[in-house]
Amino acid sequence: MTGTFAVVVAHPDDDALTWAGTVAKHAQEDGFRFVLVQATDGEAGHIRDDFPATRETLGGIRRGECAAAWHAVGRPPDRLEWLGLPDGRLAEMPRIELVERIAAVLAAEAPDVVATFGPDGVTGHPDHIAVGAAADAAFTRLRADGRPGFRRLLHHVLPQTEFDHWQQRRRAQDLPPFDPTSLYHWRGVPDDQIGLTVDCRAVLDRVMAGIQEHRSQLHVLAGPPADVAQLGPIVSHEWATVAWPPQPPGGMLQDVFDRC
Repeated sequence: MTGTFAVVVAHPDDDALTWAGTVAKHAQEDGFRFVLVQATDGEAGHIRDDFPATRETLGGIRRGECAAAWHAVGRPPDRLEWLGLPDGRLAEMPRIELVERIAAVLAAEAPDVVATFGPDGVTGHPDHIAVGAAADAAFTRLRADGRPGFRRLLHHVLPQTEFDHWQQRRRAQDLPPFDPTSLYHWRGVPDDQIGLTVDCRAVLDRVMAGIQEHRSQLHVLAGPPADVAQLGPIVSHEWATVAWPPQPPGGMLQDVFDRC
């Protein structure tokens, strides 16, 4: 038996860039259950000039892109919960409301592993940081209640060495480097904080196929000139810090359920 894996994110496409490889690797296992919580529909996302969307229709389009992406990965969620909260304003919400909405789903599913954003939000996005903090609080409360599940809490991150290599590749291609002090720019965390590294190269084609389905936001995901191929090295592995339990002995975890 593998277990239940719950991913809690802020926007459609956050999930595609974080945990699609893990889901693809476990897709055919009978004991695997995948729960996805999307806090918003992504209705406040950027609309490029040549894309057929309006502010009123973008949220629905992005919901459809999310479904298409998981079909491309080969494993739609067993439960996909859309909380319908305001995109771009999660940090302004009463924190208890966001915690309660996430906790309601997690309490019903009792996942073995919960994955979300850490304090850096990967790109510093306030929505990422808010949903990650709320998911942490929900996990901590439910675990303290002695419920089944809740064995591990993960924060998706980008190791500093990988971030540095990406910066070098961008400079070599005459692309602007990211500024990790700026909002919405990628950033790394010190390598010695990494507790999980999942090798996703065997399913990379499926991960990339899922990313390609987020057509409305490809220019945002990859940055100018929207060359999605540059994301390949970044999603060929998945990295996380282990927020709970304290880092166990025995070295780097290689799967979200490893020694769980």
